[in-house]
Amino acid sequence: MFRWFPLLAIPLALYNVLVLGDAAVGKETFGVLQGSFQIAMLTGLPWTINLGDIILFLAVLMLFVETIKAAGTSKLELINHGLSMLVFVVAAFEFVAVKGFGTSTFFFIMLMAFFDTVGGYTITAVAAKRDLSVAGGMVDHS
Repeated sequence: MFRWFPLLAIPLALYNVLVLGDAAVGKETFGVLQGSFQIAMLTGLPWTINLGDIILFLAVLMLFVETIKAAGTSKLELINHGLSMLVFVVAAFEFVAVKGFGTSTFFFIMLMAFFDTVGGYTITAVAAKRDLSVAGGMVDHS
C-alpha cells in the first residue's frame, strides 16, 4: 500500500519532533533523548534503555522492511529510492548543520538512511537484471 514511502523517514521525523520540540520550549536539546528506564536481567544487573536506543531499534526495523521492499522492480520502488535519497540528504544536512543533531544516535539513523538509499538501488538493479534474464531479454555470457 505504501511501498513508495521511505520508512526511515519515521525515525527521522520522530527524532526531529523530540529534538526540535525540546528546543522550541527552551529545554536542553539532548534531555529528552537521555530519559531512560531499566529492565532487570537474569544476572541481576540492570539493562538501561534510553529513548535514543528505542529510536535506533525502530530505525533498524524500518531498514529491514526497506531492504525487503527493495527487491521489487516497479515504478513505486524507484519513487521510494528517490525519496530515500531525500531522507538521507535531509539527515546529512541536519547532522552537520543543526544544533542537537550531532549525536551518535542521529549519526546511526543517517547511516541507515544511506544504506537504505545505496542498498535499495543496488537490490532493485540486481532484481531487474534477474527479471530480464529469466524473461529471455538478457543473455549472461559469464
